[in-house]
Amino acid sequence: MKPNLTISYCPKCHWLLRAAYVAQEMLSTFEAELGAVTLKPSEISGEFALHVNDELLFDRKTHGGFAEIKELKQLVRDKICPEKSLGHSDR
Repeated sequence: MKPNLTISYCPKCHWLLRAAYVAQEMLSTFEAELGAVTLKPSEISGEFALHVNDELLFDRKTHGGFAEIKELKQLVRDKICPEKSLGHSDR
């Protein structure tokens, strides 16, 4: 079974567009490796987090801010398909 990516975002902070952008990038990069990408409005203020299945990969608060899409792709790749090359995003 393919892993599922969940992007939790704070709707009060208006981060839906950011979450949708991250989802689009993940689906474009990992379309064969991911089973689904879910956008989940969070009840926790200021939350922006990525989970693969139920494992936390990235949390904005812990990280100290937002990560670049390149970093997020590397985190997801390292978890679901470490052998996959990300091309220019690996540099």
